[in-house]
Amino acid sequence: MTPLELRDMSDSDLREHVDTARRELFGLRFQHATGALDNTASLKRAKKEIARALTIAREREMEI
Repeated sequence: MTPLELRDMSDSDLREHVDTARRELFGLRFQHATGALDNTASLKRAKKEIARALTIAREREMEI
């Protein structure tokens, strides 16, 4: 997702997106450890996705 799409989400949707992305990252790490992961670039993509969402959540906290 792009940062603009993340900014349009509500706080609860953003938290749900972070939880989903973390579960996806866990699955990717598990696949990588077992040797079943074909595209290792997806690990980096998943980490960046989580970082983007957490940054936007933190920005919202700072505004309050």
